Amino acid sequence: MQNILELHQELAAGIYQHGGYHHFKIADPKPRDIHKASVRDRLLHHALYRKLYPFFDRTFIADSYSCRLGKGTHRAMNRFRAFARRVSKNDTRTCRVLKCDIRKFFASIDQKTVLRIIEKYISDNRTCALIANIIGSFDSGTKGKGLPLGNLTSQLLVNIYMNEFDQFTKHTLKARHYVRYADDFVILSRDRVHLQETLRYIVVFLHDRLKLQLHPNKVSIETLASGIDFLGWVHFPNHRVLRTSTKRRMLKVVSGNPKKEAVASYLGMLSHGNARALAMQVRHIADLAK
Repeated sequence: MQNILELHQELAAGIYQHGGYHHFKIADPKPRDIHKASVRDRLLHHALYRKLYPFFDRTFIADSYSCRLGKGTHRAMNRFRAFARRVSKNDTRTCRVLKCDIRKFFASIDQKTVLRIIEKYISDNRTCALIANIIGSFDSGTKGKGLPLGNLTSQLLVNIYMNEFDQFTKHTLKARHYVRYADDFVILSRDRVHLQETLRYIVVFLHDRLKLQLHPNKVSIETLASGIDFLGWVHFPNHRVLRTSTKRRMLKVVSGNPKKEAVASYLGMLSHGNARALAMQVRHIADLAK
């Protein structure tokens, strides 16, 4: 309680300064750098998030699915499937998908640009200064770049940042069939040339307005019939299957005598795709590993 009172007094006096971070690495499955703030600072993150999230969430488009209440990967995949059926006219036309991924997303966020966007919505100088304090507390190694992957506020800030792109895509590019989850996004159309032209506008907007670049090896225009790898699943016109690398990692974990909760979690995930045989395999391996 004494620590909370001291934090309150610092905030009220306008002398609060965000502390440093504990840095560690995880494999998720690819290596990620996590920066964990102190309990004191995380308490502030939660308080700020509770106040800002309801306001900003109303400004986001319906088809942004990352780190939002009532959204998530499963709803994003279902929306993708609904769009695919609409574009293909229930599989009677060829559906093409522009799939993109932003290169080094969290590490590439421009801190000044984030603050300029925030200031468009928030007129209170003290609130803006507090957000600037949190953003400025992180040093990615490149001056003025990056948000810590680990702060609750970072999840909201990247959605505010990418909302600029969402609005451009929906209202300027008029992309009707667009789904974004964090830095992964897709646009569906029957017209390959249209998608190629759209991609050129996307590259320019991301570079000029948000200081971001697409990952050169993760941009593609493919037909849905050939399989679209999106959010851990490979999507086809009438079904979706688990990505091979995810399947291998899951079976490796299950064979190592995992907890019941882990097995239940995997089975729950598999229920969202065409994976009945794989679910039976997971149950069998888990039983043998007991």
